Amino acid sequence: MSAKRLVITGRVQGIGFRRWMHIRAQRMGVSGWVRNRSDSSVEALLDGPADAVEELLRACRRGPPGAEVRSIEETAADPVEAPGFVLRPTV
Repeated sequence: MSAKRLVITGRVQGIGFRRWMHIRAQRMGVSGWVRNRSDSSVEALLDGPADAVEELLRACRRGPPGAEVRSIEETAADPVEAPGFVLRPTV
């Protein structure tokens, strides 16, 4: 199992990035959450099998149609407490 916290910058809000990530995470069996931040970035916590987390991270580098991902800050994280992937409110 692998857990990572991501902060994604670029044109990543207002184009459905959170919903896109939510759907992909569920399909890949990745738990965690995703939310917009007031600084126009997207923050996420991914937890699951290392190969699934890495695959989702690779997908995030491209993003959904309309996204322009400039950078992804990636740090190790503690595992999530509950299974599933949720959309969280903006902070």
